[in-house]
Parts: sequence; structure tokens; C-alpha cells
Amino acid sequence: MNSLMDHLIILPILLPMATGAFLLMFDDRQRTAKALINVTSTFMLLVIAVFMVMQASTQGPEGAAVASYAVGNWPVPFGIVLVADRLSAMMVLLTAILGVSALMYSLARWHAAGPSFHSLFQFLLMGLCGAFLTGDVFNLFVFFEVMLAASYGLMLHGLGSARVKAGLHYIAVNLAASFLFLIGASLIYGVTGTLNMADLAAKVAMIPEADRGLLEAGAAILGLAFLLKAGMWPLGFWLPTTYAAASAPVAAVFAIMTKVGIYAVLRISTLAFGADAGASAEFGQTVLLVGGMASIAFGAIGVLASQTTARLAGYCVLVSSGTLLGAIGMGNAGVTSGALYYLVVSTLAISAFFLLVELLDRVRAEGAHVLAITLEAYGDDEEEAEEEVGVAIPGALAMLSISFGLCVLLLAGLPPLAGFLAKFSIISAMVNPDGLTEATPIGAASWWMAGLMIFSGFSALISLTRTGINTFWVTMAERPAPVRVIEMAPVILLLSLTVALTILAGPAMDYMHALADTLYASADQVSQVLATPLVVDTVAGAH
Repeated sequence: MNSLMDHLIILPILLPMATGAFLLMFDDRQRTAKALINVTSTFMLLVIAVFMVMQASTQGPEGAAVASYAVGNWPVPFGIVLVADRLSAMMVLLTAILGVSALMYSLARWHAAGPSFHSLFQFLLMGLCGAFLTGDVFNLFVFFEVMLAASYGLMLHGLGSARVKAGLHYIAVNLAASFLFLIGASLIYGVTGTLNMADLAAKVAMIPEADRGLLEAGAAILGLAFLLKAGMWPLGFWLPTTYAAASAPVAAVFAIMTKVGIYAVLRISTLAFGADAGASAEFGQTVLLVGGMASIAFGAIGVLASQTTARLAGYCVLVSSGTLLGAIGMGNAGVTSGALYYLVVSTLAISAFFLLVELLDRVRAEGAHVLAITLEAYGDDEEEAEEEVGVAIPGALAMLSISFGLCVLLLAGLPPLAGFLAKFSIISAMVNPDGLTEATPIGAASWWMAGLMIFSGFSALISLTRTGINTFWVTMAERPAPVRVIEMAPVILLLSLTVALTILAGPAMDYMHALADTLYASADQVSQVLATPLVVDTVAGAH
């Protein structure tokens, strides 16, 4: 095991925890100092995450090795264990990227809109990183609660009755999810005697048939908590309204919170209910497939029906979640590798779009949404004004329009950007599950899934095109509000990363293929986690 990796595993949790606690000692009027500390810590988290991905992609033969960390020096499965592999390292890096982008944007004005923003932001990063790195279900619940507690404060950050109303609904829904989480975890522990994911994977196949129903009931209840957070239909009813009401930087970082539920489903389903799970193998995959397809359909219809840009972005989150859940429900490593590539691309694109929503509203006239609907329904009876020739386009407006165009291509899945490559890789793996070497009949589920993915892209194209026309041509203000560089820079950063993923699609997909192969052949990971070494006190041993 790499000693550097040993320390890297714990740092993404300790760093934001210590920073968030330290920031509580500052008065809210010391915003500059708090912002500087927050920015420094978040950039350090980004650097740590980059090193984690580098280590996870190079360690061990064929990249299959897993680094584990016994917190408190207690042996597995009795103590807390943190696990870092390709998947968890990638999710921590994605969290850090979104954290840096949202924080940069918030420094323009949002960080001063309410108390304790910087501490809550760091605690949110702590919960997210902990959820991705933990190796047992109970501590997944603990980090879930840390993440949710911080998100409650951030959701209510700022003024507005709509935000408070949506925030209270958000809190109620997630408290219900936490209750389900505890019930499911308790049932699983009662049957297996463990909540360590690796130990659970080793014991599921040996559960007596008399107890298997109770085990699967616990897993189903636990899955409900995850799927409610992931936004699967019909459990995702709360998401579009909540995300639309949140402030722009908060909604941007919330884009990865739905992925926590998807990550938990993928991790537990491949570990505990994989091919080696005996009678419980592939438990729940049909639910994921059908629920994912229903979520795509619901999200696509919501995208078409949305009259505000913020709600449109919220429904795009549901489409992304549905695509990922449906792909996981296929139970195929090739489809999952494409889905993981799509996860990264769609999360970056949606986060950029949430930041862009507020900036687009600034260039629109007051009451623009009502005006756009009126014009669509009744047309414009005003006489055409004399056409102006040679009107200069402001630089900020040009950047906004280019960024919006890139978001359209990414969210609709149009070539040549990574959104198209991600959807193409998923569909290609569905229609060729065994590769091009063997002729395999294409199942009905693959046709339905592929059709819904194409339909969702077409829906996004129609709705986003309509939004672009209404924003830049129909309802633009005569004097748009200014856009600051610190607000535009995070959008450019996120979209530039999607362009980089397009150019480097080959290496990125190689990483995803190796990741998916490791997930669906988890025996090595289970054995390595269960064999996590402890630190031996040589001085005490000598006495």
C-alpha cells in the first residue's frame, strides 16, 4: 500500500472539518478573512483530490488495488474504515471542482447574504467527501447527515419567501429519507451482523433463506432513501422547485448531491448484490432500470413544460439522474463505464448552467418570463423598428451567449462535445453488450432506454433553444446589468473542463472502463479492504 495514499484518504474529510470549525470562531463581519480561508482550504482540497485520482489510477496491477484506512486503528469490520479507489477518488475530485467554482461565484455577493456561509460550505464538502470515501453503511449515514445539515442552511441562505418555502419542504423530505436510511441499515445489521460494505459483500451469499427476505427488505428501504436523494421518479417531486429556489452557487454545488444517492446505489449494488451474492444477485436492478426510464420521461416532459430557466435546470438534473439509474440497472460494465463518463460531464454542465441562470436573468427585461409567454401565445403586433446596422455586442453578452450555446450542446447531447460522446457510449454498449465480436439480440429494455435518452436530448434542445431565443432576442433589457469576471470565470472553468473531456475522451473512457471492470469484479476489493493493516506500536511491543 502506498504511504502517501494512506494520508490522502483522510485529508478530504479532516481538512474541511477543521476549516469549517475554525471559521466559526470568526465574526460574520470579517468576511474577507473568512473568504480567504475558505478559498485556500477548497483549493487545497482540489490539489489533494487530483493526487488521489493519480494514485488510484496507477496503484496495483491493472489498477485494481484499493487503498483503505483504519480510523482509530480498529480492525475491519469492527472499526471505521475509509476506502479510496478509482470511483471514490473521481467523485472527490468532482466535488472539489464544483466546490471551487461555486465558491468563486459566491464571492461576488452571495457569501454575504446570510450568516455562517463559509462554515456551512466547508461542512457540506466534508459530508460529500466522507460519503464518497466511507467503507461502511453506518458512517455513510453519518456523512449523509453532515451533508444534509449543511445543505439545510445553504438552501435557506439569502432572502425570499419562495426559498424559505422550498427549503422547508426540502428539510421535511430529507428527514423522511434519513428515517428510512436508519430503518434499512438496522434491518441489514440485524440479519448480517455487519455494516461494513466489504464484510457485507462476503456474507450476503451465506445468509440463510429464512432471513433473506428480511435482508432484501432492509436493502429495499435503504434504496428508497438513496433513490429519494437521487431524484428517481416519483420520489424526485421535490427537486426542481428546491433547486430553482436556491441561490445560484448553492444550486451549482447541489448538482453533485443527487449523485451521492446514485453513488451509494452503485457501490452497494455491485458490492453486496453483485454476481457473487447468491440468491440475492442483481437484487433491485429491474427497479433501477424501470425507475430510471420513468425519471428520464418525467424529466424530459418537465424540461419541455418549464417556463423559467431555473426550473428547466432542475428538470435537467432529473434527466441526468434517470439516465444514470437506468444505465446502472442494465448491470453491464460497458454501459456503466459510459454512464460514469456521462455522470462527470452532465454534473459539470448542469453546475455551469445553474450559475449561468442568474447571469442570463440579468440581461432580460423586467417581467421577461411573462412577456415571453405572452409573445409565444399572441405574437408581437408592434411595428418593426428600423434595423440597426453595425451594433456592437458587449463582451460580457458574447461570453454569456457562447457559454449558453455550449450548455445547449452538452445538455441536449449534440456533437461534437462530451455530452454526445457520453450518450453514444451508453447506447453503443446497450446495443452491443458483448462487443462487436458476438451477435447478441438487442433487448426491449435497451431499445426503450435508448429511445428515451434520444427523446430527452430532443426535449432539451427544444426547450433550451426557446430559452435562448427569449433571452437574447425577445426579452433582452436595453441596458443589461453588469457581469463580473469572478462570476463568469467559474462558468468558463466548468465548460472548459467539459471541452477537455471531449478532447481527452480516449484516456477518460479508459479510466472509466477500468473503474467499471473493478466494480463488477469486486472480489479483490473486498479482500483488500478486509485485510486493511493496522499501525503497530513498536515501542510498546518492545516492552
